[in-house]
Amino acid sequence: MNGPTEQYLAKCRAIIQTVESQAAEIAIAADWFAESISRGRVVHLFGAGHSRIMVEEMWPRYGSFPGFNPIVELSLTFHNSVVGSNGQRQAMFLENQPGLAARILRNFELSTEDTALVISSGGCNVVPIEMAELFQQAGIRVVAIISKKHSEVSRSNRADGKKLSDFAALTLDTGADPGDAMVSIEGLETPVAPGSTVGGCILINALKAETAQRLVALKKMPSVLTAACLVGRERSAELFEDAYDEHARRIARLFENVGRPKV
Repeated sequence: MNGPTEQYLAKCRAIIQTVESQAAEIAIAADWFAESISRGRVVHLFGAGHSRIMVEEMWPRYGSFPGFNPIVELSLTFHNSVVGSNGQRQAMFLENQPGLAARILRNFELSTEDTALVISSGGCNVVPIEMAELFQQAGIRVVAIISKKHSEVSRSNRADGKKLSDFAALTLDTGADPGDAMVSIEGLETPVAPGSTVGGCILINALKAETAQRLVALKKMPSVLTAACLVGRERSAELFEDAYDEHARRIARLFENVGRPKV
């Protein structure tokens, strides 16, 4: 048997192949994202638990650009304490509380011109499922990122048994194994070393690159956060300010009419 590193890298190569096989679906999602961004609207991003990693991978970081609304709830994603106050037990409990997604989205004015990307490895926890359902009810196209093999063998925590993929117009697969962990160690009962983040981050950056290409084609040049070592300190600072200012303007639109009666 190959050693742990060889096992993990072999699994990662398979993940890359899985992502590669979804090129057509990635292109469709990028079309939707670019359409929303080019109209001055946003792509809402949501992930609980470790799926938060994919939200932050999309925006904001080097090589990314405004047009995305990262919805990250600390009560669902803060892992530092592990136990005690703000511990994992509470976060995992809250992720399966019906109604929490509605309270989160109550903060925003949604538009049918928006798009949403919801990430959940198993696609079985209540909050991300309800988040996708509420976006769908608002007339927003939902793209889901899940680990299909993991989701297929997992039971939904929602009373009606529905999963995240049931409320997605398009579902992308990270290619991770059931249970996520991908490496078997002799003498150890259960596997280690998850893979969903690898596949998820590859999907996120493929989507990001495809969306950028479409925005350029539409003459809607994105302000990309870019390191000084590539463009110099002055240009890098200028791009950062432009990107953050644009993000502020886009996000302001999500708040300006919250709670007002719709005409």
